[in-house]
Amino acid sequence: MKTKSALTLADVNAILDAAQLEAEANGWGVTIAVADDGGHLLGLRRMDNAPPVSADIATQKARNAAIGRRETQAFEDMINAGRTAFVTAPMPSLLAGGVPVLIEGEVAGTVGISGVKPDQDVQVARAGVAAIA
Repeated sequence: MKTKSALTLADVNAILDAAQLEAEANGWGVTIAVADDGGHLLGLRRMDNAPPVSADIATQKARNAAIGRRETQAFEDMINAGRTAFVTAPMPSLLAGGVPVLIEGEVAGTVGISGVKPDQDVQVARAGVAAIA
């Protein structure tokens, strides 16, 4: 039987806190979503100046990183490189900003960020992941 790592509530809170600190240090208003390895939401934090739509987008980015088992930047790059048919995949928000939490090479959860430019979303997500990795 295979065993796997899973995010605890303490892990989720550490990710949310670290991502928020990174966003605040840069003056960015974002929503931070943390999901389990199946893409199910474990925690969500929308900063005061984050647009309401960012809550849904961040959640979808976290879900897509989980079910896709990779950073969502890969999906955006694929589409931008000409594989436009991928936009019809049943995965909304195929945009940069979803980052997996890897434990011993396996996805234990994911972080999705929305609210600023794509590279900034990724920067905040990676800061969250770094809090426990």
